[in-house]
Amino acid sequence: MARVQTGATGRRKANGAENTKAPKAAGVGGPNAGKDELLKYYRDMLLIRRFEERAGQLYGMGLIGGFCHLYIGQEAIAVGVQAAQKPGDQVITGYREHGHMLACGIDPREVMAELTGRASGSSKGKGGSMHMFSTEAAFYGGHGIVGAQVSLGTGLALANRYRDDGKVAFTYFGDGAANQGQVYESFNMAELWSLPVVYVIENNQYAMGTSIERSSAETRLHMRGASFRIPGEEVDGMDVLAVKAAAEKAAEHARSGKGPYILEMKTYRYRGHSMSDPAKYRTRDEVDEVRKTRDPIEHVEELLEKKGWADDAALKAIDADVKRIVADAAEFARTSPEPDPSELYTDVYTEASQEASA
Repeated sequence: MARVQTGATGRRKANGAENTKAPKAAGVGGPNAGKDELLKYYRDMLLIRRFEERAGQLYGMGLIGGFCHLYIGQEAIAVGVQAAQKPGDQVITGYREHGHMLACGIDPREVMAELTGRASGSSKGKGGSMHMFSTEAAFYGGHGIVGAQVSLGTGLALANRYRDDGKVAFTYFGDGAANQGQVYESFNMAELWSLPVVYVIENNQYAMGTSIERSSAETRLHMRGASFRIPGEEVDGMDVLAVKAAAEKAAEHARSGKGPYILEMKTYRYRGHSMSDPAKYRTRDEVDEVRKTRDPIEHVEELLEKKGWADDAALKAIDADVKRIVADAAEFARTSPEPDPSELYTDVYTEASQEASA
């Protein structure tokens, strides 16, 4: 069974460390999904998992410099929310962004090339792991300043309201960023002006390395908007179908003119905060328990097998194809040229005509 995480033998009841567990899904797999839909979610999550595993390897080889924050364990959130979006909806997030880029449909070659600082990357090799960008895919970053993307995502929503274009800005941030002051300034503005924004809090329990119990007086982050009259709910962020259903509900609320909505995705990251983090603030047993009982990819594997939609051979074939795509992306990145030194002076300022600024 355990194709994704070796050594996982099934789902057992967790023992201790309750704060690290996502809420149990309501029913087997939550809302219903068809065969093709479920297979797509499986493949998309597996692509993120294998991509991040390879990124970790490249970092260890010195091919990725600077910071590198992996998304392993949180794949169901980016994939589930993306499944609820409509064309034109925007995504903006923090620096743990590779998974969001892939979920948005951006070429893995382009993402890996950016990670390795190559000219063919999404930001021409100048952004690296934390500052990717693709307006073509309505992906607005990748931001290194904790919480900065929340006010920017609120600005995207303000533009949507001004243009009356029916778009929703999905604004991601983590449990650490949830304590930043600009988050609450954004909440106030968003509710005051009924902006079409969905705030997605990826609560992976530890922020940079401090557990949420030690850093937050109110750990129920979906309630942080209560004083602004913003509705919110807690979601099993390890269940892609539960994520999709909650995101659809939130998006409809925002798109219909009712203002912002907060989704707290209870999730868990398997690796440290970044590649330089040994994660000594938690035990190996705690991480292994979540892998064995709550892994989002294995959950979908179980659903596919239970419904008779995919056997072990079919799932292994998907995994093999995904590994091929990731290997190709890594080789493309390794052999792509670095940016020309002249690129240091480009994309620093932009000139706007009087017509554009009017």
